[in-house]
Amino acid sequence: MKITVLTLFPEMFAPLGESILGRAQKKGLLDISVVNIRDYAENKHKKCDDYPFGGGAGMVMTPQPVGAAMEAADPRHEARRIYLSPKGRTFRQDMVFELLGYDHIVLLCGHYEGIDQRAIDMYTDEEISIGDYVLTGGELPAMVVCDCVARYVMGVISEGSLVDESFSSGGLEYPQYTRPAVYKGVPVPEVLLSGDHARIDEWRRRQSEELTKKCRPDLRGEKK
Repeated sequence: MKITVLTLFPEMFAPLGESILGRAQKKGLLDISVVNIRDYAENKHKKCDDYPFGGGAGMVMTPQPVGAAMEAADPRHEARRIYLSPKGRTFRQDMVFELLGYDHIVLLCGHYEGIDQRAIDMYTDEEISIGDYVLTGGELPAMVVCDCVARYVMGVISEGSLVDESFSSGGLEYPQYTRPAVYKGVPVPEVLLSGDHARIDEWRRRQSEELTKKCRPDLRGEKK
């Protein structure tokens, strides 16, 4: 899968070259590229923002460099173009599998007071939000979408690791434990040391149900 990020602050995306995603890129399983929108500004000083028409606080990203960067990244509009915005539909686990259906997605990051609406209308297919709050820009949301989608690309993570995690079956994942068996006087639940896989599976199922009911009853259609 190819993921292209358009941003004014490419240095913020260094973490995408680390850990699991970094190894996946080295193996050729992922192609994540970060494009500096400022490189496409046609004015002398590479200025990419201006005051909003109608007045108001802050600055708005101008349409020309955004449009030029998008046209360079996806000249034939073959990719799914996404603007990270608090006005978009809320990003959820089921949307990951929608995005996996595309060979190429482009993530557009706004900054300041956002992007000129004409660029959004002309150059994006949809808007996505990672939650009901406002950030300084779309860079962190873009990283969230990158990480969440990339881990489901074939070969990035072993399939077994994706089966019993939170949201995979509509609920939250059960608690996990590792060595030592006793830490500061607190032991690992006895059933996990029993070697009885049927009992372990049942314990994990019950723990998942209890955690979901306690922390996220909305996932089961219940009120908290």
